Amino acid sequence: MTHRRVLNVAVPIVISNATVPILGAVDTGVVGQMGLAAPIGAVGIGAIILTAIYWVFGFLRMGTAGLTAQALGARDHGEVCALLVRGLMIGLAAGAAMVVLQVPIFWAAFQLAPASAEVESLAYDYLQIRIWSGPAAIAIYGLTGWLVAHERTKAVLVLQLWMNGVNIVLDLWFVLGLGWGVEGVAIATVIAEVSGLGVGLWLVRDGFKGEYWKNWAVVFDRVILKRMAMVNSDIMIRSVLLEICFVSFLFLGSAFDDTTLAANQVLIQFLFITAHGMDGFAFAAEALIGQALGAKDRGRLRRSVLLTSFWGAVVIVILTTFFAFAGGWLIDVMTKAPDVQALAREYLFWMVLAPFLGGPSWMLDGIFIGATRTKDMRNMMLVSFVIYWVSVWMLLEPYGNHGLWAALIIFFVARGVTLAVRYPALERAADR
Repeated sequence: MTHRRVLNVAVPIVISNATVPILGAVDTGVVGQMGLAAPIGAVGIGAIILTAIYWVFGFLRMGTAGLTAQALGARDHGEVCALLVRGLMIGLAAGAAMVVLQVPIFWAAFQLAPASAEVESLAYDYLQIRIWSGPAAIAIYGLTGWLVAHERTKAVLVLQLWMNGVNIVLDLWFVLGLGWGVEGVAIATVIAEVSGLGVGLWLVRDGFKGEYWKNWAVVFDRVILKRMAMVNSDIMIRSVLLEICFVSFLFLGSAFDDTTLAANQVLIQFLFITAHGMDGFAFAAEALIGQALGAKDRGRLRRSVLLTSFWGAVVIVILTTFFAFAGGWLIDVMTKAPDVQALAREYLFWMVLAPFLGGPSWMLDGIFIGATRTKDMRNMMLVSFVIYWVSVWMLLEPYGNHGLWAALIIFFVARGVTLAVRYPALERAADR
């Protein structure tokens, strides 16, 4: 268990995350060449709706990673292969359900995020096409979790680069070359995600060698399926509560004037940068801690926690320093509106605090996912959820937008503290 091993797992994830904003910029840029505002808004709102839905299914990646890592640590190769098959089956089934239920899903989404009639019409056209790659997109979560558990994050990077590369090339061809507009962006993404599933299956092909993956008695073992269902449902509840807090932050911020809303939108990108930077080491924690727990090696588990947390702390220091000294420059890069720039600077100190106070919660998420202590994750998120809403109730009216940001930071701290309280029980589980 070395620093090199941690970095070998984490760095490809950090690079992979860095490619995500590039695709969003290209999607926006190609439809922006049409010279109309509605197509830009349609692609934006359509992508947000699907991203929010897919994000809920993130439990498949996290649950698969933790359970597979533990099976690897226990040298249970049959269960390792069975988890790959289960992850694929769950992902494909969930995506198929989305295709069948697309009408009520899209209706509900537009009720929550209404737009002009023109934008909604174009966004609906976009979503009707994009939804057909839902089975592939969600199944890829299972493949990614399985690869992370094996510490094969370079393969995850290859998969991400393939999908983004195909998507960008087809965006340019379909929209700028063929003039397909919003539909062209959607078709490009469908082809990228479906082909990505093919690439992903090739990357995990070793999981289909031998007879393990076809052992249906193991794949459909009731006891194991029940445990997997509990793990995934706990993570899903936790993820839904987390998403409610973030979405409510955006909605509550929209009650202020347009300048404040715009400043919040700029500043929340700082949180996304922090999350992407921490993800690599949280993923490393998932793999290494899961393997240590599967091997019932308490010393190895503790060293995994210390090494991954050390590098997580390095990222926190770097980001805190960068935001403190270059945050104003980053704000100016993201917006050219003088009033938004000035107001965002007023709230910038919250972003300087965010990595320092929120970073532990991201690292502990990875640690608890690797240990599949998902009941603790669910319960501690419930406690933090209540603390967030109490904070909003107490701080929003007297302190306005400062109170809103304070409530969000308090939420991060509560997540970190409550999970830290449960950490000793996690270590003790390694002895059983």
